[in-house]
Amino acid sequence: MALILHAGRQNKNVYKSLIAAEYVGVQIKMSDNFEMGVSNKTPEFLKMNPIGKIPVLETPEGPVFESNAIARYVAFGSSLLGSSAIEYGQIEQWIDFSSFEIDVNIRGWFMPRLGYANYIKPFEETCISGVKRGLESLNTYLATHTFLVGDCVTLADIIMTCNLLLGFKLLMPKSFTSEFPHVERYFWTMVNQPNFSKIMGEVKQADAPIPLPSAKKADAKPKSEPKKEAPKPKEEAPKPKPESLEEDEAPKPKAKNPLDLLPPSKMVLDDWKRLYSNTKTNFREVAIKGFWDMFDAEGYSLWFCNYKYNDENTVSFVTMNKVGGFLQRMDLCRKYAFGKMLIIGNEPPYKVKGLWLFRGPEIPKFVMDECYDMELYEWTKVDLSDEAQKERVNQMIEDQEPFEGEALLDAKCFK
Repeated sequence: MALILHAGRQNKNVYKSLIAAEYVGVQIKMSDNFEMGVSNKTPEFLKMNPIGKIPVLETPEGPVFESNAIARYVAFGSSLLGSSAIEYGQIEQWIDFSSFEIDVNIRGWFMPRLGYANYIKPFEETCISGVKRGLESLNTYLATHTFLVGDCVTLADIIMTCNLLLGFKLLMPKSFTSEFPHVERYFWTMVNQPNFSKIMGEVKQADAPIPLPSAKKADAKPKSEPKKEAPKPKEEAPKPKPESLEEDEAPKPKAKNPLDLLPPSKMVLDDWKRLYSNTKTNFREVAIKGFWDMFDAEGYSLWFCNYKYNDENTVSFVTMNKVGGFLQRMDLCRKYAFGKMLIIGNEPPYKVKGLWLFRGPEIPKFVMDECYDMELYEWTKVDLSDEAQKERVNQMIEDQEPFEGEALLDAKCFK
């Protein structure tokens, strides 16, 4: 008998076990035609969970309910639960923290705004205060840690990310989360991991907290009152159409990226990326020379970047993961950019410096707006009339070591 998960597919509590299953290679089948309020009221379902709540995992040994318990069952015997007693204890610690400090307060904040509970302003303020307290503590910890426990994803990271998900999607815009930059980095790193994104899909941050439901006005009149001719309605803004109607309409054409409207460039970015990837010997003579032969100063621009907070880079793997997360989030501009990121030094604090090639004369606005890492770096346009700066470009492209008198800890390429 296969493992069968009884619940709707789009549910952050369901994501916990499905993501864990991706990491450990366990096959989970979603129950067929599950309908909330119907399927979970049947005698068969109530036999598995008498309270009728979802999700429930049906296993050969018997049912398991409660989302964290299901995720633990799926992860049992794997590295997701750590490799020692202390790691296991710390994983459980962060699971409890995410449940009682993060999830409880986020739920208390959004449930009234979705119309599932009465809105009481002092209660909402208490929940928001609780969310901030939890995020502040988490931010302090993540300042020196990439993952919650150890140096790889564990069940603690899976459950924490799932419990943060609705906060980022429904309640917490950038203006709210910018107070917690390490939590931001952690969350976006996690949701962009392949095993997370496969289950969650694309995650977009809220522009503002979801609004409170409008109070309904009682327009009904007593039955005994004679029917009056309705006054001519005033012009109103069009009401949102039902989803079913929107689905029947032809999709609107996607707006073009402004970079696609620039004059054609003699430089074909994909040709450069292929040359870079395929050059294994004589790199200076082949790849570097080829780069400058291809380079179009009117169609592209070169930029140096320097991490503003290098004094915080005291742990090597945290620094490397920080840069790796930045490159993942830059995926939105892969069609228009090439980048090299160098992590420099044998001892902490490690320096992070980079070189980027962007389509157009400036750094694209949509990159500055949508990739929050950009503001963590100082950006300087390369002066192409300065031979010393051009030589620095060459050195960064080829990962020259030593670089500026120091050893390279790591070098990463975005292409």
